[in-house]
Amino acid sequence: MTSLRRLAGTDNSGAMAHSLRSPILRRAGRAQQKQLRASRPVALLRIRKQCPGRAMTSPANGRAGLTRAINCRTRLGQAGREAEHGGLVLGGMTLSPVSRRRLAIFRQNRRGYVSFWIFLVLFLLSLFAGFIANDRPLVIRYDGHWFFPVLQDYSEDSFGSAFLPTEADYTDPDVQAAIRKRGWMIWPAIPYSYNTIVKNLPSPAPSRPTWQNPLGTDDEARDVLARVIYGFRLSVLFGFVLTAVSSAVGVAAGAVQGYYGGLTDLLFQRFIEIWSGMPQLYLLIILGSIITPGFWVLLVFLLLFSWMNLTGVVRAEFLRGRNLDYVRAAKALGVSDTAVMWRHVLPNAMVATLTFLPFTLSGSVTILASLDFLGFGLPPGSPSLGELVAQGKNNLQAPWLGFAAFFVLGGLLTLLIFAGEAVRDAFDPRRLPE
Repeated sequence: MTSLRRLAGTDNSGAMAHSLRSPILRRAGRAQQKQLRASRPVALLRIRKQCPGRAMTSPANGRAGLTRAINCRTRLGQAGREAEHGGLVLGGMTLSPVSRRRLAIFRQNRRGYVSFWIFLVLFLLSLFAGFIANDRPLVIRYDGHWFFPVLQDYSEDSFGSAFLPTEADYTDPDVQAAIRKRGWMIWPAIPYSYNTIVKNLPSPAPSRPTWQNPLGTDDEARDVLARVIYGFRLSVLFGFVLTAVSSAVGVAAGAVQGYYGGLTDLLFQRFIEIWSGMPQLYLLIILGSIITPGFWVLLVFLLLFSWMNLTGVVRAEFLRGRNLDYVRAAKALGVSDTAVMWRHVLPNAMVATLTFLPFTLSGSVTILASLDFLGFGLPPGSPSLGELVAQGKNNLQAPWLGFAAFFVLGGLLTLLIFAGEAVRDAFDPRRLPE
């Protein structure tokens, strides 16, 4: 134990020997010693073995030896801070023992942990949908010049004087032949965008799956796989933005209610009761008859009502936390109400709030899909999972449309729910890592 303390830079063997006289404290000390040996001091011993000592700083070693000594001292200092504070240092940020316990519990939930990584990989891939599914080549080499149509627009006369100075249509066989005659081009893995009309289909649209269209085409001869990729990205981004903004507004409103209480809380509660009783669908129908709802119009409209989801939870946490001793002490020291709410009460209230965020995200994705299915969502032609569900309902003779919509939307919601369960378990104070 003494050697471990010295490695960590906190040699306190006398106090430790005095504290281990009791059998109970001896057992606790042995458990702590085992935990220290199993975590941070092992890294300290490994780093010390890699650093040969003062010999590396001798003049014979020159500048390389001095640089290595500085690097070793830096690594030793970082590992010593880890062992001293009981936390894990990642990129200059120290994870507290509570955060490490939550991370360990999150990893123990294998279903939620794997679902989180699957969702993260799919989402990152969907962010580059323009490079995966597009009706424009990624790179064109023509007459000794480089062109990047996926990033920039070019006119057709750039590939020969026989064409007009209009935007190039790379699906035109004449344009493709002109490019291949004096160069080459690289296409994405899926040579269709979400609004590309597939030509030369083997059967009338909706066409069944083929090697050219793995998930078939919809009733407007558009590739289903390309629309699924773009629709996945649109749904997740919409859900992320709506969840983040509505949660921020809801947390702020609940904090003001719970912290001040009294008449402020009473007026807020009456306003929430009245506002939550508004018929959202009817208001959306009226809005759709006046203007065409787009991405941002729908986002603002849904934000007007979705911010109330977390208000009750945050309000209850602030009502409980405002009477705690450390909050009263901060008030007695003259700390402003904003600082008390932000630095002292909010961190404890966020524990209960974070457990609801994955489920709020899945609910936001479902809302957009539901509105698109009913025809009150995004404009026609937008890549939407809800619109694909509607096409599956309207074209029962093409079951691949319904199956694609069901598995994509169901799989997305399943991944979010499993990841949300893992987050809920991680923030549960009654759960302990195994």
